[in-house]
Order: sequence, then structure tokens, then C-alpha cells
Amino acid sequence: MTVTPEQQAEIEELRSHPHQTLRVVSEGMEKHLYTAIPVLDHGFVRVIDYMGDDAAICQAARVSYGKGTKSVQNDEGLIRYLMRHWHSTPFEMCEVKLHVKLPVFVARQWIRHRTANVNEYSARYSILDREFYMPAPDQINAQSVVNNQGRGDLLSPEDTARVLEMLKGDAARCYDHYQTMIDEDGIGLARELARMNLPANIYTQWYWKVDLHNLLHFLRLRADAHAQFEIRVYADAICKVVADWVPFAYRAFEDYRMGAVTMSSQMMDCLRRMLSGETVTAETSGMSAREWREFQQVLEG
Repeated sequence: MTVTPEQQAEIEELRSHPHQTLRVVSEGMEKHLYTAIPVLDHGFVRVIDYMGDDAAICQAARVSYGKGTKSVQNDEGLIRYLMRHWHSTPFEMCEVKLHVKLPVFVARQWIRHRTANVNEYSARYSILDREFYMPAPDQINAQSVVNNQGRGDLLSPEDTARVLEMLKGDAARCYDHYQTMIDEDGIGLARELARMNLPANIYTQWYWKVDLHNLLHFLRLRADAHAQFEIRVYADAICKVVADWVPFAYRAFEDYRMGAVTMSSQMMDCLRRMLSGETVTAETSGMSAREWREFQQVLEG
């Protein structure tokens, strides 16, 4: 992880001066404030600010004053009910603002989650650092033969070495040209034009502010085992933060989103037939071959 000396000084300064507040705070989240959590080789996630806690979700659901209820058990039960029945609005009462350093190609996946506020480092105004994501050898895979957007088996050691050599060489060459183009004593090209030559594995940074409902949607997709590794590790890091911030909501999220499955009406029909003793096959299921495979995966756990 690369945190600049200026950023580290800012973190230490912010953490050394706690502020008194009348608003409710989450003790679990307080320990994460400003601290950079390392992700990948040069990236990180850090909490800049947040609003709300588990009690805020309950308060919004009941539209009451003060804490939602004096009973902790009732609060957790209400949150589980809300999560179970897809009542999303109370979860929108909690928000978090993150500072994220990530490769550009990961950012392009991340930005597909549009219900958030984003402000990214400007390569029109500033010069990007010479930092590139290089995958570890155990993350360099061949194209999957069953999933057009996924990875298959690991490459051979020889091919892995060739890939890393090409990635490092191309990144260095592109950045050298970038520096040459923007050099005021040389070409002096506008930064907004020179940036087009930079590869997608260069690191960018942004502030990303999102409410808990939309954050959990992000995590459901990006912390999933089928998500691309490079964005999944960011989601995994954020999961640990959310678990400390709103533990009741996160446990309900694990049970009713991450650990749950969704079945189509055809799947439910097949399941009922199986439970009644009927032998159901792909041919008699009424499902496509792909859906049948997904159904088998659900049954096998």
C-alpha cells in the first residue's frame, strides 16, 4: 500500500484531535475513521465520515424520537424484518464517505453503481503518480471456457512470467511517454490529452459517498465469489468496516442477501416435485441448460 507522507500526516492529525458531538456515534465505526486499510499492491480504503448506526435504521422505520426502542432484541428483530422483506428506505438513513485508491479498470467497474456521490482525482488538473497494479502470479489466469467474463485455470509459470514482463514494460513505457508529453520544457502537451496514453492499471483515487442500502447492494454483487478478484478485495475490506459500523444490519445482510439464494418459479416447481419423490431431469425441468446448471449448484450448496 502506498500512502503519501502528506496523506499519512493528515491521518495522524485527524486522529489526534477527537471532536465532541451530540449526535449518536457508532463505536465500531469510530475505530476505522481516517485509517487506511491496505488493498492490492498500492490501494487502500479509508473512512472519511459516516452518519447513523443500527438505531438510526430503527428510528427511521418507526419515525420516532430518540432511539428506536429500549429493547436491543426488538431493534435487531426489526432490522431483520426490514431486510427480509426488502424494506430499503430505513437503511438509506445511514451514509458513509470513503476515500479509495484503486486501479482505473477497477474504478470503471465500480462506477457502474451509480446511486452514490463521487469525486475523482483529476488527471486534467494534476499529474498521476507512477503507480500501477501488478497482479500476483497466483492471480494470472487463462480465460474461462465456461464463463465469458471470468477466469479459468492458472497460466503456466513461463506464461505468467511473460505476462508480468509485458505488463510492467508496457506500463513503464506509457508513463515515460506521458511524462515526456507533459514536460513543460519539452512538448508541453495539455494534461487532459496526455492522460489518454496511460494504461488502465494505473492508480486513481476518489471520494465515494453512499447510503447503506446502496452500499449493501454494491457488496452483494462485488463481495460475491463470482466477482472479479480485483474489485472483490475492496468489497471484502468494506464488509469488515460495515460489520463494525452496523452489526445488526450486517448480520441480517449476511443471512438474507449474501447467504441466501433466489429461485425462479420453475426452480420452485422442480424442488416441490423432487420433495414429493419425483425424479426431475434437465429435460423434464422446463428450464434452459444454463438455468438447470444454476439450479444444481443451489441444491449442492
